[in-house]
Amino acid sequence: MQKQGFALILLLLSFLSLEAQVYKNDVIKQLDKKSDSYGGIAQEIWNLAEMGYLEEKSSALLQKTLSDEGFTIQQGVAGIPTAFIAEYGSGKPIIAVLGEYDALPGLSQQAIPEKKLANKEAGHACGHHLFGTASAAAAIEAKNWLEKNKSKGTIRFYGCPAEEGGSGKVYMVREGLFNDVDIALHWHPSAQNSASAGAALANKSAKFRFYGISSHAAAAPEKGRSALDGVEAMNYMVNMMREHVPEQARIHYVITEGGKAPNVVPDYAEVYYYARHTKRDVVIDIFERIRKAAEGAALGTGTTMDFEMIGGTHELLPNLTLQKLMYDNLTQVGGFNYDTAESIFADKISKTLGNNTTNLATVKNIKPYKTEAVAFGSTDVGDVSFTVPTVGMRAATWVPGTSAHSWQAVAAGGTSIGNKGMMVAAKTLALTAIDLFKNKDLIEKAKLEFLEKRGPNFKYTPLLGDRSPALDYRK
Repeated sequence: MQKQGFALILLLLSFLSLEAQVYKNDVIKQLDKKSDSYGGIAQEIWNLAEMGYLEEKSSALLQKTLSDEGFTIQQGVAGIPTAFIAEYGSGKPIIAVLGEYDALPGLSQQAIPEKKLANKEAGHACGHHLFGTASAAAAIEAKNWLEKNKSKGTIRFYGCPAEEGGSGKVYMVREGLFNDVDIALHWHPSAQNSASAGAALANKSAKFRFYGISSHAAAAPEKGRSALDGVEAMNYMVNMMREHVPEQARIHYVITEGGKAPNVVPDYAEVYYYARHTKRDVVIDIFERIRKAAEGAALGTGTTMDFEMIGGTHELLPNLTLQKLMYDNLTQVGGFNYDTAESIFADKISKTLGNNTTNLATVKNIKPYKTEAVAFGSTDVGDVSFTVPTVGMRAATWVPGTSAHSWQAVAAGGTSIGNKGMMVAAKTLALTAIDLFKNKDLIEKAKLEFLEKRGPNFKYTPLLGDRSPALDYRK
């Protein structure tokens, strides 16, 4: 009898495994059928290349795509005209899928393997045109599964603008828009396919503005007080400070305004700063030291100074319960192959990166699973991850060896290479969302891990304070 009972259990497990495989294969096939359609949407957003909080047409296109599929749209959430929520279904669990669609200034590039400007100001050097589209595709496929199986649950797409320095998701978190969400899913374009535990640097950013007195630089320099001197004095002090901050800290700046003519003492100058570290408390401390350097620079140059907080994000809180699920689904989806034209394109891109050949292993395969990660960049997904259990992945949308925020990333993202990688992400997110709808116990396990890692005394405080969304930070 014991042997018979064990055999029945094995038979049941085998049946359940087969049933899961059938619906997953069906989801993959359905998304394959729609790959050209989603590729067209992504490329339209790539052509628009709208910067943070200016993504009016990109946001509208994704809203229409989701609305046409039966989603209810809530526009202009958190006081941001280009932010939105698209929702389908009812009741618990509520699974969120994050989507981005902002481009970067100064990275205009054609979809060719040589550096050549396009007729636009910005470029999708971080692949957010792919990010938003794949996430929408995943949400739609999860909706189709809920509808087909008459399952209870809600799938939400969060249209998240201005990730690049504008901290769009932070305002959405601050507004409480994620408070009832059970799990949040996201992904990011990359040069590899991976779904290991993620990491990100906490970040505070601000524009420091100096005000002086204009005068003729040769005839009456003594009457002038140079605002640019204030900026340069500040930068000098901050650069000396680099020796005395934690090794993992990162400080970046660009002078966004420094005067118009050498023979005029500039009465206005502006510098835009980022401060980053793996822990937000350290970032807060570093930022305060940067602010004091600005105050000292103004005092020493006879100018005045004020500053505007632009962005502020938490580090990323990983969830290994969810991460293993995401990895297993990515492994099932697998990578993809380049065709002849894509291989030729990739080889030409590789040469601009200093490589004679293109190693396609990270495109065809999935990187081995790891439970720890090193943080390099920042993302406002960090704030979401401290509000709700959150999990992400990366898909190979760029030629291997390509870094984000490069013209090579823009170029590949405007081709079928980007589209193919995007569909790997769409399939993986869709399968993960459906698995969560089917397995409520897994959601509860992820929540327990989330609460333990976040800590019992955690209180969410946005690093950008109570300021209104910085809607004009790219203008």
